[in-house]
Amino acid sequence: MKIDRTVVRSLALFERMSDEDLDRLLAHATARRVPQGDAVFEQGQQAASFFLLLHGRLKVTQVTQDGQQIIVRVVHPGDLFGFAKALQRSDYPGTARAATESVILGWPTDLWPSFVEQNPRLAVSAMQTIGQRLEEAHTRIREMSTEEVERRVAHAVLRLSRQAGRKEEDGIRIDFPISRQDIAEMTGTTLHTVSRILSAWEARGLVEGGRQKLLVRDMNGLSALADGAKE
Repeated sequence: MKIDRTVVRSLALFERMSDEDLDRLLAHATARRVPQGDAVFEQGQQAASFFLLLHGRLKVTQVTQDGQQIIVRVVHPGDLFGFAKALQRSDYPGTARAATESVILGWPTDLWPSFVEQNPRLAVSAMQTIGQRLEEAHTRIREMSTEEVERRVAHAVLRLSRQAGRKEEDGIRIDFPISRQDIAEMTGTTLHTVSRILSAWEARGLVEGGRQKLLVRDMNGLSALADGAKE
């Protein structure tokens, strides 16, 4: 695929970069379209490249030692991902799979040191991404250790609404396919439990579901649940 500089320029990460610097950066990049459901890389695979998501959404999953699959991150447009070298790893710690048709840029892992040295803003972005992932991981660990399942699910749906929400007349639409199984994997619970909770929320007018669709109709009500409010 040919890389359109104007598409890359529209991302906050590159908006202040000169045309010359941007062209030099893109000269080493490979663009790739990833159909929905396909993996960019698999857990344990040698980390040969690092990536930037231009369009679409990706779900990053890990399989634990006991065989449980969990969703550890959702990658949004403009996010760097797969930079295992920055984590002092030679392999990918998870599997990145397209939640919807996506377009990515990839660079050889060997270029990571010069990539961050020559582009300080990108280095800062990578550090911020690592920091955000660490903070979110700590938050999810705390939620799973101390909170009831309904509160954990409420927190997860609220995070998705803020990160990938599209405002509609009736509420906030999560702007990529999201299944009840996905939410179960984000919150360390079962599909049955998530289905029961979402069905109860639909009856109360908090959310509106569908096949891999979720509309949050009452953000304030959902926030109250996440904070532990009882009816």
